[in-house]
This record gives sequence, C-alpha cells and structure tokens, in this order.
Amino acid sequence: MPSRFLTLADVTEVLNISAPQAYALVRSGELPAIQIGGRLQWRVESTELEKYIQRMYEQTRARISSDGSTADAPTSD
Repeated sequence: MPSRFLTLADVTEVLNISAPQAYALVRSGELPAIQIGGRLQWRVESTELEKYIQRMYEQTRARISSDGSTADAPTSD
C-alpha cells in the first residue's frame, strides 16, 4: 500500500527540486502540508502533491496559450 504522507525528501525526489525549494513551497502554502511529531517534521499528503502537479500543468498550459511563451523549452539539436 502506498504511503499516504510523504516527507519533504520524497517531494524533492518526485519533483526533482532541491530541499530549500520544497521547503519554500510548503512554507508559502503553495504545497499544502502538515507538521507532525515532537520535532514538527513536515509531511505532504500524496494527493496534495498530485494536485500541485496538476495545477502546475494548468498554469503552464495557460501561460503558453496566452503569450506563446515556451521559456526554458528544450531545443532540438
């Protein structure tokens, strides 16, 4: 059974981002999370991570369709 909650380390792996970037997403509220345990460690519900990913896809599609921007688009060599 997949784990319901992910650590920030799990989030960094899934999104291929740095630990400070994952922490910033959580602290800003852009990626909903909870703090648990005596050391108040962050946990992200796997469904919230999937919702975040879908929101990023939607924002990217909207940005591309509104201004034709493909910033950071891979180039073919």
